[in-house]
Amino acid sequence: MNVEPPVRVEDKLYYNRYLVDIGHPHVKVRAHTTPSPQLLALLKACPARCYELNDDGQVEITVDGCIECGTCRVIAEPTGDIEWSHPRGGYGVLFKFG
Repeated sequence: MNVEPPVRVEDKLYYNRYLVDIGHPHVKVRAHTTPSPQLLALLKACPARCYELNDDGQVEITVDGCIECGTCRVIAEPTGDIEWSHPRGGYGVLFKFG
């Protein structure tokens, strides 16, 4: 029986590339003084780990590496905590496999 070793998500994500559209991020976190529960949920829910808390306790996003899965769109766009749009043509994630 041939059993392959388990592969981590991070190892698979490494192969993807992202073409940055400087000045036109496809996801923006709206200004806030205290993060909402939805924004805090994104810190753990984003599979690419694009969201993080800054030194001031606010949630920030780094769109480089976003896999455009839509998790943040489902969690935080309905509440108005983020603005989400598709990247402009030719920009965004470039999947290596699939």
